[in-house]
Amino acid sequence: MMRIFDIYLFRNLLIASLVIGFALAGVIFLTQSLRFLELVIESGASSLTFWILSFLALPRFLEVILPLALMAAILFIYNRMTLDSELVVARTAGFSPMRLARPAIILSGLFSVLLLFITLWGAPKSLATMKQMQQEIKAQFSGLLFREGVFNQVGSGLMLYIRERKAGGELEGLLIHDSRDLAVLPSTIIAQRGQVVSDEEGYKVTVFDGARHQYNSESGILQRLNFDRYLIDLPASDPVRRRWREPEERTIIQLLNPNPDNARDQNSQRDFDLEVHRRFTAPLLCMVLTLVSLSALLMGPVNRRGQGARIFAAVCVGVIIQGGYLSAFSVARQNDWGLALMYGLLLLPLVILPFLMSGVGAGLRRKIFYKPPVKKPSKTTQGKSS
Repeated sequence: MMRIFDIYLFRNLLIASLVIGFALAGVIFLTQSLRFLELVIESGASSLTFWILSFLALPRFLEVILPLALMAAILFIYNRMTLDSELVVARTAGFSPMRLARPAIILSGLFSVLLLFITLWGAPKSLATMKQMQQEIKAQFSGLLFREGVFNQVGSGLMLYIRERKAGGELEGLLIHDSRDLAVLPSTIIAQRGQVVSDEEGYKVTVFDGARHQYNSESGILQRLNFDRYLIDLPASDPVRRRWREPEERTIIQLLNPNPDNARDQNSQRDFDLEVHRRFTAPLLCMVLTLVSLSALLMGPVNRRGQGARIFAAVCVGVIIQGGYLSAFSVARQNDWGLALMYGLLLLPLVILPFLMSGVGAGLRRKIFYKPPVKKPSKTTQGKSS
């Protein structure tokens, strides 16, 4: 009987959590996709690139979506079962609050393990890939680097003209004047088409079917070189593949092993350490919000007419814990008090709430939630006093 009840409750909680989670993820997906719409349209990238970028932005929001989805599912399912008298019957059969909470706690544990994998590896990997793709789109499709129909000044001594930019980032009608190297003659390149690409060194323009012209003013000779393919380096202060990765873009292995030869890595050691703490503590929010919801609905007397006040209180406490955790993380960037507050907001509910719902804390639970009845004076006592 107990096993059937656990499976029934676990299944309902899982279905409700997934439905709410997909709904929240859909909202986040729509809002995030708007960020990439302008980039993809101006660059002429494919629709597949747009969808890939939008999906890559989603994993880092799961550490907020999953705890909220599970909390909402618990409040909905347990409140509905109370209104339908299912939990009343279970309590009458001798089920303690901790016994009734067991399926939800198991589900929150599974969600926490999933979130741990996402925060340690999945989310930073997807975020780094997303930012890498954004940089490559800007380089390959040149939508944000060059304008068509005008002379684009690219650094000192390099001028580039593009007649037209096609879909897919292909450039047509190029004229490039390069006078950067004072040791060689200035050159003017005219090509039918070209494309901006990136490699380990930075940005480059590959042009096809054109000619390079160099004029020697002393000898009065114009040199012409026809080519099928020609490569021109572009000045770039931050090459695509050498971009420094922020702490949230690094996996747990990369955070624990910064590059000793990179000065910026060494100067960001505190940020790396703080990000490690956040990666391990963020999944605990799933269990904390679960225990808050369960405590609000399972402790205290049963009210089958509705538990709106308790649900509202659970939501308020959940918002306070979530907001306090984010604020503590910001404070921890300056001092260790914020780090202590982060752990306190998570560990105290994980210790106190299970104790109150367990059989060991039954006596304290009764003192808190059950008020002793007030004895009214009997009629005999009233007669004597009169």
